[in-house]
Amino acid sequence: MLIIGIAGGTGSGKTTVVHQIMNQLPDAEVGVISQDSYYKKNENLSYDERALINFDHPRAIDFDLLVSHLNELKAGETIQQPVYSFVTHNRTEDTISTHPRKVMIVEGILILAHAELRELFDIKIFVHADADERLIRRLKRDIAERGRDMDEVLNRYQKTLKPMHEQFIEPTKAFADIIIPNNNYNTVAIDMLRTVIHQKIR
Repeated sequence: MLIIGIAGGTGSGKTTVVHQIMNQLPDAEVGVISQDSYYKKNENLSYDERALINFDHPRAIDFDLLVSHLNELKAGETIQQPVYSFVTHNRTEDTISTHPRKVMIVEGILILAHAELRELFDIKIFVHADADERLIRRLKRDIAERGRDMDEVLNRYQKTLKPMHEQFIEPTKAFADIIIPNNNYNTVAIDMLRTVIHQKIR
């Protein structure tokens, strides 16, 4: 199994890169795990308390479960991937059965910040985008998909997203094997990555 880690700041274009990779591989050979599914359970907190959690800090992620699940997949076992709701700021009762594949893609802002998780990646990718571009994308997404208003998104960006990016996410660029500048479709980087993937899974 080839495990690819794709990191980068919020709104950097990680999902676009994931889709570009998946488009080049048969569906049966590639699977995706999102770091966002592994936010810790916070059932003991009220909604208002959960809304105050700093979700851009590594301690918000259940890395132990993510590492365990990846090791199970490498061993040929099927996992029950959690489902997280950004509307309620909590995990749901649902899970997604995720089967081992030739290629597993793990994507998320903090996945290169955890040493044990980082060691599991055969290829480490960092998607880079300018801060203003990332903010615009985050605004559009959170308002359209997560029911937030503009003041809430901007306040969270200034108080948590920006400082957490500078402290925990941007430094992990140093661990990346490949840095992809996200200027829409960076075909050269994707073509290079596709070649490496095909060589690894032959």
